[in-house]
Parts: sequence; C-alpha cells; structure tokens
Amino acid sequence: MSAGGTATAGKVKVEMRAMVLERPGSPLRLRERPTPQPGPGEALVAVEACGVCRTDLHVVDGELPDPALPLVPGHEVVGRVAALGAGVAAPAPGARVGVPWLGFTCGTCPYCAAGRENLCDRPRFTGYTRDGGYASHVVADARFVVPLPEEGDAAHLAPWLCAGLIGWRAYRMAGEGLAGEGLAGEGAALGLYGFGAAAHILAQIARWQGRRVYAFTRPGDAAAQDFARRLGAVWAGGSDELPPELLDAAIIFAPVGALVPAALKAVRKGGRVVCGGIHMSDIPSFPYRLLWEERQVVSVANLTRDDARSFLDVAPRAGLQTDITRYPLERANAALDDLRAGRLVGAAVLIP
Repeated sequence: MSAGGTATAGKVKVEMRAMVLERPGSPLRLRERPTPQPGPGEALVAVEACGVCRTDLHVVDGELPDPALPLVPGHEVVGRVAALGAGVAAPAPGARVGVPWLGFTCGTCPYCAAGRENLCDRPRFTGYTRDGGYASHVVADARFVVPLPEEGDAAHLAPWLCAGLIGWRAYRMAGEGLAGEGLAGEGAALGLYGFGAAAHILAQIARWQGRRVYAFTRPGDAAAQDFARRLGAVWAGGSDELPPELLDAAIIFAPVGALVPAALKAVRKGGRVVCGGIHMSDIPSFPYRLLWEERQVVSVANLTRDDARSFLDVAPRAGLQTDITRYPLERANAALDDLRAGRLVGAAVLIP
C-alpha cells in the first residue's frame, strides 16, 4: 500500500462469473461480467466458497421485499483479498476473510449509537441489497469483512458466516436473563427446532459448553434425527412431539410459525423461545396459558461485528466441524432446490 493509503493490490482484469437473480421466483442465471474494482473503503474478495443459506432461498423466492435486482445472492462467503480500495489499511491483500450478511451500517442512527448495529436504520445486506458471493468475486465494505483462520478448508468454513453467526446470536439471546437452572448455567436443556445448517453448528457448541441438546425435525425425518444424535443430541424427534423433560430455552430455525406455540409448550416457566430466522410463516393463535408464567418469545435480527468476534473465538476451541455438500457454482439452483425440499443434511456450499 502507498504511504497515502490509496493503493490497491493490483487491477483485476479477469472476467467475473456470477449466478444472477434477475426476477424473484425465477432460476438464477450464470453470467459473465467485468470484475468490479473496489471503491474507497472497499475490498475485492476472490471467492473460494459460498454457503447456501435459507435466507438466500427467501430472497430468490420473493419472500423478502425489494432485493437490489439484478442481484448476486450469497452471504456466507470465504475468500482471499484480491484488491483494496482507497483508504483501506486492513485486511491485507491475500488474507483469508469472510463476507457475512451484514454488509454496511450507517454508524449514526440511534441503534448504531447504542451499539445495536444489527438494527441500523440504513443497513445494507450482502446478497440482498448488495451483490453477494454466488460468484468468483465480490466487493465488500472492508469494515465488515471478518478475518478467518488460515487453517481449514474454505468450504467447511463457509457455513460459519451465517449459520454459525446467526445461530450464535440466537444462542446468546436464549441465555440472556435466564438464571438459576436456566441456560446461563451448565446442564441446561436447549431445544433446536429445524436441524439444518445453523442447528448442526450450534448443537456442537452447546454440547461443548455442557448443555443438553434436544433436536426437533420434520416429523418422520429419521435421517435428520440420526444426524442430530451423532452430534450429541440427547434426544431427537419430530416437531410435533414433546421432549422427555421441559426445556430451559428453545431456538426455532425452521421458518414455520406453528412451531412457536409448539416450543412454548415445551419450555419451562420463565423459559425463552427465540425465533432465529429472517422470515417465518404466520404464527397461529394460541391460548395465553402457553405464554403465561413469564415465558418469552423473542426474535433475532441480523448480527453484529461483535457476534462475529465472539463466535470466531469460540468455534475453534469447541472443535467445530461442519457437515457440507459441495456444488459447483453453476449448480446453485440445484443447491437451492435441495434446501427447499429438505433433502440436505448439514449445509450446501458453492465452489466457484
């Protein structure tokens, strides 16, 4: 970098390949574009792997409003810094980084000023309101890229960038305010509804911290239940079942509103149900009796850079392993279809 801090790591001349959403509800199209150059404060990242998240599915299927079309989805990005824009001192060219969902915050609204940047009034989101990682390259705000360990396969790290980060934020929120025998202490009982990418990461951390994990899957999904038990769940069953003991907290990752009253039935007095997704079907009416006795229902919105720092401190110490299925970039539609149909165990990852 020059003394003035404005040099880049070199102009990138190659053509960029990207899977592009041109209209919600339509398949992604493989396109070639000139590789973008990073502007002031930005970094160009050469993508090594990009996870396929259920939020991508909500964007592609039109369940989230006003995407920035034409759009490159994807926000579980692992790659190497290829070039830097003016004024960027870090990360260094060649460094391994992640590009997560939260791509920009204003820094000045009341939420940012209060340290709650996940609720920023003027945010931008990777793979939704700015182009993401279903591509060979992505441009990101350098302040919001995440340093990643050099060790490990990029494809196995990719689910950390959302399934891990959002799961971690939901897990931390599940434990807030719970005292005594609650999630704040070892030996707590945690329910995970929807045993996909996020839950399979979180189950490992919870077990490492001494919690008892109860896994809830689609009724009759024996493969997912066996997978949960292999990861240390003490019980696994259908979401229409009650666990053998009352839970201290439950996290819902499946986008199914009917799971909220089901989870309330399963948690003890004073327990908390955390909704961990960005989109969910309508919650049906339920008797107040399920909420009474100071049970709580809360949602998780986005993530913060502090979530990333704390998760990336814990994940290696917990020996976190991810179960993935690899797809070449041009088969992104197949990966989304497999996620939509519930055919995946663990996480899907695209490889450019």
